[in-house]
Amino acid sequence: MRDDVVIVGGGLAGSEAAWQAANRGAKVTLYEMRPKEMTQAHKTGGLAELVCSNSLGSRDPHNAPGILKEEMRRLGSLIIASAEQARVPAGSALAVDRDQFSLAVTRALESHPNIRIVREEIAGIPRDCLCIIATGPLTSEKLSDAIRQVTQSQHLYFFDAISPIVDADSINMDIAFRASRYDKGGDDYLNCPMTEEQYNRFYDALMAAEKVRPKEFEKTPYFEACIPIEVMAERGRQTMQFGPLKPVGLEDPRTCIRPYAVVQLRTENVHRTCYNLVGFQTKLTYPEQKRVFRMIPGLEQAEFLRYGSLHRNTFINSPQLLLNTLQFKARGTLFFAGQLVGVEGYTESAAMGGLAGINAARALAGLPLVSPPPTTAHGCLVAHIALSDPRHFQPMNTNFGLFPPLATAPRDKEKKRRMIAERALEDFESWKARSGLS
Repeated sequence: MRDDVVIVGGGLAGSEAAWQAANRGAKVTLYEMRPKEMTQAHKTGGLAELVCSNSLGSRDPHNAPGILKEEMRRLGSLIIASAEQARVPAGSALAVDRDQFSLAVTRALESHPNIRIVREEIAGIPRDCLCIIATGPLTSEKLSDAIRQVTQSQHLYFFDAISPIVDADSINMDIAFRASRYDKGGDDYLNCPMTEEQYNRFYDALMAAEKVRPKEFEKTPYFEACIPIEVMAERGRQTMQFGPLKPVGLEDPRTCIRPYAVVQLRTENVHRTCYNLVGFQTKLTYPEQKRVFRMIPGLEQAEFLRYGSLHRNTFINSPQLLLNTLQFKARGTLFFAGQLVGVEGYTESAAMGGLAGINAARALAGLPLVSPPPTTAHGCLVAHIALSDPRHFQPMNTNFGLFPPLATAPRDKEKKRRMIAERALEDFESWKARSGLS
C-alpha cells in the first residue's frame, strides 16, 4: 500500500487522525514505536493507551467538554465511539475501562482496509508525503530533536503527574461510602471521609513526605488541572479542601453528616476491581506514597496497583508555527496534532487529531482545507492554538472561557451555557454542510 498520509504516533490524536483520513479515502501508514520502544509512562503496546486518568471528562451536553464530544460524535469519531463501548460508571463523566478502550481502538484501526500500522520508531520527519506528527507528551528524544530542527525553535515543556491506583478489595468499605457529588451519577464514586483531626494529620505528613529528587525539568510549570497533590498542599493548609478533597455536595449516608474533607476514588474498569485517587497526581517517592496515602481513612491497608509518577509533556509554540488548519506554516504538507500543539486533555487531543486527519485527506484530494468556526468547541480550541500571543502561549483544555461571547447574554449562568452549546452545535452543523463533511 502506498503512503498517501503518514501519521507518527498511535495515541489518541494519531489514532483519530488515522481514522478520519482513512475514512475519507486516504491510504494511511500509522507509525507507533511501542512496544518495541517504550516510554516512561506507557505499560502496553496498545493504541490510544491512557496513561493518566481513565476519564475523558464530562458528557454533559451543556458543559464545554461535553460540547466537544458531541461535535466529535457528529464527525464519526473513533475515540468517542470506543469510549462509549468501554464506558464504566462515573456519574456525568465519560470514564472507561482503559484496557477495553485501547483494545477497541486498536482492533478498529487494524481492521481498516486503508490503514497500515508499522511498529517502529520514527527518528525524523518524513518529507516525501503528507505527514501528521501526533506523538504527544512523550515524544522520543530523537523525534524531539527533529521537530526542534524543522521548527527552528526550542520546545516548550511542562510536566504531568499520574494518580495512584488501588485494589478495590483492599479498601475498607466500613469507612468508605458510595456516592457522587450532589447525587449526580448515583454510587459511581467511593468516598473516604476525613475528620478535621485526620485531615490535619494527613496534611502534615504530606508536607513532610520525601519527594522525588528535583531535576531541571521540574522548574517548568505544571498544567493546573494536573498539579501534584503535594504542590497544591504547599499553597496552604485548606487548599486541598477547595480542590480534590472538597466535601461540598457529599454526605456520609451512615451519619447524615458532611465530612470535613473527602478523598474520592473513581473506578478504573467495568468490574470495579480497582480505583484511582481522584486529583492525587503526585511526585512523592513510592514508599512515601504508600505510607502517606494509607493515612486516608478507608485506605489503611490499600494495595497499590500503580504508584503515581511524573512524565514529560512536550508542546510546540503553535501560534508562531501553525495555521488554523493545523498545517505547519513553513511546509504545507506537514501537520501537527494532539497535545503537541498545545491542547490539554484526552478529548481535546483526539479532536485535534481528527481535524488534522480530515485536512490531510482533503489536501490529498485537492480540496480546500477547513477550520471550524470559533463559536464551536473545535473552533475555539483551534483559535487558541493559532491566534494566542506566542510570547505567553500555554496549553489549554476546552472551557467556556474560550468561546466567543453571546450577542445578548442572559444573567442566568446555566441558561447562558445552554445558549452557547446550542449555538456551537448549530454552527458546527452549518460548517459541516458548507465543507461537505455531512
